Amino acid sequence: QLQLVESGGGLVQAGGSLRLSCEASGRTFSYYAMGWFRQAPGKEREFVAGINPSGSNTLYADSVKGRFTVSRDNAKNTVYLQMNSLKPEDTAVYYCGARSGGSIVTTMMYYNYWGQGTQVTVSS
Repeated sequence: QLQLVESGGGLVQAGGSLRLSCEASGRTFSYYAMGWFRQAPGKEREFVAGINPSGSNTLYADSVKGRFTVSRDNAKNTVYLQMNSLKPEDTAVYYCGARSGGSIVTTMMYYNYWGQGTQVTVSS
């Protein structure tokens, strides 16, 4: 089992920044591609950003491209999501997911493990 714990969420004004962290334990973190997803009230969970096991490749949803940056530190078993220029529509619970294998996937069903989520609220 791979355990994932997100942190770093909170309340921020529009235009502000937050950095989310997702710390993994239980298995070899560097074997897993990691993804950040979010779920707003009444909406389905959607892909936000992903990163391959080595950190050499990333992928972003169009809605966050240029504002969010995903990175990882395999020595610390942690993946990060730096969120800048936040908008009210970024308000959601943010989840990190892990999938075995090297490729970044935007579909939830291909992720093997999930964290509990962290709330991000952006006020206008």
